[in-house]
Amino acid sequence: MNLVSIAYKSMKQRWLPSFLTCLSVALGVALMVAVLVLNNVVTTMFQQTGSGYDLVVGPQGSATQLILSTIYRIDSPIENLPWRYYQEWLEDPRVEHAIPFNLGDTTQVGDFPIVGTTPQYFLVEYADGKKFRVGTDEFGLRGTWDAVIGSEVARKNGWKKGSKFKMIHGGQDDHVHDEEFTVQGVLEPTGTPNDKTAFVHIDGFFQMSDHSQPIRDAIRFQANFFKESEEEVIERYKDSIDEILKNEADPHHHAHGPIPDIQKEVTSILLVLKGNNLQRSNRAFIIQGELREGRRSQAVNPVLVMARLVKDLVGNIRLAFLYLTGLIIVVSGIGIFVSIYNSMSDRKREIAVMRALGARRTTVFSLILLESALICLLGGLAGLLLGHAMVYFAAPIIEARSGLLIDPLAFTLVEFIVIPILVAMASLVGFLPGLTAYRSDVAEGLQS
Repeated sequence: MNLVSIAYKSMKQRWLPSFLTCLSVALGVALMVAVLVLNNVVTTMFQQTGSGYDLVVGPQGSATQLILSTIYRIDSPIENLPWRYYQEWLEDPRVEHAIPFNLGDTTQVGDFPIVGTTPQYFLVEYADGKKFRVGTDEFGLRGTWDAVIGSEVARKNGWKKGSKFKMIHGGQDDHVHDEEFTVQGVLEPTGTPNDKTAFVHIDGFFQMSDHSQPIRDAIRFQANFFKESEEEVIERYKDSIDEILKNEADPHHHAHGPIPDIQKEVTSILLVLKGNNLQRSNRAFIIQGELREGRRSQAVNPVLVMARLVKDLVGNIRLAFLYLTGLIIVVSGIGIFVSIYNSMSDRKREIAVMRALGARRTTVFSLILLESALICLLGGLAGLLLGHAMVYFAAPIIEARSGLLIDPLAFTLVEFIVIPILVAMASLVGFLPGLTAYRSDVAEGLQS
């Protein structure tokens, strides 16, 4: 009979304490696995979302706030930029795509964020190698009052193609716009904030009440932004301004139709630059420097901002959970030590018989260490299975409640070091009981 069989029979003889000790190890490992997998999913989501864009251009202010409002839609926009500034980026030879973003409003039902943008937004990758899909190649933002909604918006509001909805004006819960948008497409799940967003055609967004800037404010705004005189701005948009003032003087005129460019604003601009990855990175760096010198706006790399935020915020939470689960595993190790050490007094005769039958001291010592290792290994393997089972069954619940897509079969490389760590811990906690068995007296053991 080999040592493994003997150690297994010894554990079986003391099945209750052995089972409880294995269970404590399994629960600690399961919690650690669940934390690692879920943290990896959340971190990946934060880092990948927005990685399809080289820069986000917005007004001067907090770079983090700009990314949280534009990419993640969980913060208020800073300010606005003139439409003319967006048009300049469209004509910049370094820019492949310049996509306008207008934020601030929410859906009347469900309070989901509204984004006013162009169809171009759905044609670029929202993350590396990932494009939007709606089941067909048509995204539906062709008409002024068309909308495309995320999968979570559709699920929670019960909307589908043809559904109509209204919007609440930004910051005013009691002000509901009269205009209605019609859903022309539902995005397939992406596991990003896009799932919880309603996208509307930017032309319709501009034509809604209070979404166009009053002409006199628009003139002053452009003059300050572009460092021009008001007279220069008026001359640039002379025909549009004359038409606007004429309509304002007509009491029977009701504003409807396209909004003049001078009255348009954008919250932010997504830039995809030309060239390979290295060229895009270099151009992004140069553009950021140019905007810092101009001090009119800022250009932010969304991946770098979120990586820093994940490191400072999510990383600390992850460490806290890992410390907690590590403490649980240490307590489990202490439980193994106490269980084996307390059993030594009951096993004196058993050890003495083994010694009398020819077993060497090192054999007895190895047997105790092996028993400790078996408890840790069985608990660790059970913990790995239990942890992934928790993730597997929790994935659809988390997706339903938060819209966060979790691969139920996901795993992390860190899991591969769990078993070696447990073996090392087993050797440590089994050393003292093994040493006690090593030093036991045969004659005294046979008399007990």
